[in-house]
Formats: sequence, C-alpha cells, structure tokens
Amino acid sequence: MILCCGEALIDMIPAPVQAGGTGFVPHSGGAVFNTAVALGRLDVPTGFLTGLSTDLFGEQLRETLGHSKVDTRFCILSDRPTTLAFVRLTDGHATYTFYDENTAGRSLFPDQLPDLPDDIGALYFGGISLISEPCADFYAALAMRDAGERLIVMDPNIRPGFIRDEDRYRARLDAMIRRTGILKVSDEDLEWILPGPGPLTEKASAIAARGPKIVIVTRGREGAFASFSDGTMVNAPARRVEVVDTVGAGDTFNAGVLAALASDGLLTRAGLDEIDGPLMKSALEHGARVAAVTVSRAGANPPWAHELNWPDPD
Repeated sequence: MILCCGEALIDMIPAPVQAGGTGFVPHSGGAVFNTAVALGRLDVPTGFLTGLSTDLFGEQLRETLGHSKVDTRFCILSDRPTTLAFVRLTDGHATYTFYDENTAGRSLFPDQLPDLPDDIGALYFGGISLISEPCADFYAALAMRDAGERLIVMDPNIRPGFIRDEDRYRARLDAMIRRTGILKVSDEDLEWILPGPGPLTEKASAIAARGPKIVIVTRGREGAFASFSDGTMVNAPARRVEVVDTVGAGDTFNAGVLAALASDGLLTRAGLDEIDGPLMKSALEHGARVAAVTVSRAGANPPWAHELNWPDPD
C-alpha cells in the first residue's frame, strides 16, 4: 500500500446558474487527495492520512475517497471545519483563494503521529500541507520517522503566496528532500528551489545530489524528464489533447507514474534500487497518459483503470 499524506479540501468550482452569473459547486479536492483518488481508481492499494472534518464537507470527502477505493482508516477526525478553495479559471488555468485557518486538515501536530502497519511500503507527501503550520511539522515529522523503513515520495507543489516564513519553509523542505527517494517538481518549483541561471537538467541533478535517487521534472506541454542521482536522464513527451482545464493535472500525473511503478512492485525502499531508465521512462509515459484524460474534462476527475489503454497500443 502507498499512504498519501496531505491535504483534503473542497474546491469551489465556478459554474453558470440559471438566473445568470456564476455560482460555485463544491468538488472534493486537494493536491494529495487528488493523487490518492487517482491511485485508487488505477487499482493501486492506497490509503489516505489527513485531518478530516466531521462537517458536511468532510463527509463528502470521505464518500469520494471510499468511492475511489481509498482506505480512510488513517484519517484523524475532528469537528474543525473543512478547508475551502475557491477556484478561478482563466483559459482553462486555475488560480485559488483558500480559507484554511483553524481547519481540520491544518490542525495536526507531531504528537499525533499514528502507528502504521508494515504493509505500507511508501509514503507520499506534498501540496500546501507542507507549508501550512502546524500540519507541515506533522508531515515532516512523519517523513523523518519513517524514511528508514519506507520509500518517501514527494511533490512539494510549491505555492509561494502561501509561504509566510520562507527560511523556515526552505529548511523543512530541504530536510524532507534529503530523505526522499522520488521527488517530483514542476519547472516552476525547481526554479523556486534553485533560483538563478542554469538549465533545468543541471538544477535537477543538483537536487538529486542532495539525496533523492530520482528527480522528476514536469514542463507542461513540453513533457517531463527524470534525473537519476547516478547521472541517468530520461524524457517523455506530453499527450496532445484538447484541454478543458488543468485542475488536478499534476496530481494525476503523479498517480500515473506511481501506478506504473507499483505494477512492477517497486514502491518500497528496496524496490527503489530496481528502478532504471527504461522503467522510469515507461512510468513517465503512463503519467502523461493519465494526466491527459484528467485535463480533457472539467475538474479534478481522474480516470479509472478501465478508461486507459495499458499498455499503449502504439
């Protein structure tokens, strides 16, 4: 099992209303939540760890997870409210306004770390849950505690507008990167982590030298590449589709990559050593295939396994 650790929230998606103007429809979401749902739909044994509210939106989140075959027994319940993210779409690209103070997802502390069963081979972290305190310290503490036993996978999905103490965030993120086996960043994330001139490939190699065996870099329509700590590098193109919106695109790309590795039994600390260039290239291609389905329809609506062609008939 892979345990996805991070935020679950409600995306308030704009929609036209009969009386005219625009209203907002509540959709289950959050970067780590989206990846968990996508993994469950791709038939990967998946659990989810977050702070989850007992309010009506928390119930909606639990129902979505259950419907997508995600194990929710690790969620920490409270009567605090659910985080809300109001979405604005401009030419298919999403920007967000968050309401997150004192929410169930944010209000996790390191002394609440759960005991985890041995069948969890990998922990996946990312999103705003690595920025917002105190939950950021909760997830960092979990990664530090379990890095010696389980594969750590991370997509920081950096949102600079959320960061209040940049030095503190950079220190926490760097400590987690050093314990991460597979790190995925966007080109924008990578430029934020290592600002200044220089090609993305060199910056990815520099990050890999800090600890990760594999650094995956996504570049939107330009596809993705993976840089190994031994210098190996592989590329995969993006899928060309008509884009409806990009909500959840990176999250489901991650799920596609992890699903491919899981199918080969490689989502463990021991399995990480078996991942080579050809396997990683195939995983990147599957990630692109999964993301292409998501961006072709509205909202973060990852595909089910039966909606994909595996392997690709091409």
